Amino acid sequence: MRVVVQRCKNAEVTVNNQTIGRIEQGLMLLVGITHEDTEHDAKYLADKVAGLRIFEDKTGKMNLSVLETGGAILSVSQFTLYGDCRKGKRPNFMSAARPEQAEPLYQEFNRLLREQGLQVETGAFGEMMDVSLTNWGPVTLMIDSK
Repeated sequence: MRVVVQRCKNAEVTVNNQTIGRIEQGLMLLVGITHEDTEHDAKYLADKVAGLRIFEDKTGKMNLSVLETGGAILSVSQFTLYGDCRKGKRPNFMSAARPEQAEPLYQEFNRLLREQGLQVETGAFGEMMDVSLTNWGPVTLMIDSK
């Protein structure tokens, strides 16, 4: 499993010009799932994301997590994170899990984040979405479960 984490001042996802998820301060997550991923990967990443200390404390040091700041999460499924661009000009997405495997794992990841007390908004799995955010810092990290 792979998650791109962006610390944000706000983020929003729309489908057909309708807002389906919106947060203020927190984390914008792009979540990719590959064939070998299991619930263990989802748990590892949910724990990592919830505890990731990338918000500044009173001294200006990145020392606080999204949990500690009362921030929210916007989680969007993103199979293109497993696009392989090494050959040719068109990405190969063979490493991305099929929807019937990926969607339940994506939902489990979000459930695990909520279980930790986080507000989690989501995109619409498998839909064409428009995502916007104000990246704060900017701070962008990529975390893999393997």
